Amino acid sequence: MGTALRRPPAPNPELYRFSRLDLTTASLYVAVAGFFTLGGDLLAPLLVQLSPNLAVASYGVNLIFYGTIGVLALAAVRTIAARDVRILATRPWFTLLMVPVSLVAMLILTAVLVALSGPVQTSANQAGLQALMQQVPAWLMVPLLVIVGPFVEEYIFRHLLIGKLSRRINLWACCALSVVLFAALHIVGQEAVTLQALMPYLAMGAVLVFVYVWTGKNVMFAYLVHAAKNLLAVIFIYAVPPDVLEQLQQIQP
Repeated sequence: MGTALRRPPAPNPELYRFSRLDLTTASLYVAVAGFFTLGGDLLAPLLVQLSPNLAVASYGVNLIFYGTIGVLALAAVRTIAARDVRILATRPWFTLLMVPVSLVAMLILTAVLVALSGPVQTSANQAGLQALMQQVPAWLMVPLLVIVGPFVEEYIFRHLLIGKLSRRINLWACCALSVVLFAALHIVGQEAVTLQALMPYLAMGAVLVFVYVWTGKNVMFAYLVHAAKNLLAVIFIYAVPPDVLEQLQQIQP
């Protein structure tokens, strides 16, 4: 089963060279994400000007950010993405089976690591998303959290940091870097960095890295797993009443 989708990591080495579009997209992503992290407080007055509802304004800014990066990322990775989709299409049953299996593995690993690290600690990122979802309808959140967001993050953290950077740096070093930076992105600048807050994102990043490498650097398979995880979270948050969700978060492992 481990070789079900395996193929040479780079059948065309030119596809795994950093392009100017890659560098432009990655630089813009880092610059804007860094500004949100370090200068987030400066955005508050601007958000109020955009909309009296801070949640709606925050949603709009995130959609513009991820939408812009998403368009650039799609243009940069379109050849490899199309190739990866064709590979998945030749093994539809494998794809349909292994996406949920990977998702279950992610949930199990998350539960184990969170239990080992101590009391559950909801990250500021998760709390912010939950608050946003209480004010923005699901049909608006799905494009951002399930379609665009996962694609951008898989392009940056798997395709660039592993697929392309591994041509210059050891593959396993790239994998470790991908996991750590992916987790850090979701909490740095929002709260104190603690093991309890990091663990869910470390577990998620580790599984996404594993499926990316295991399937022969198939970025679209990693994207499907990431999108499925986010879709499950969206369904859970919208389906569970806020007061019940708050009580569940207070339960200690």
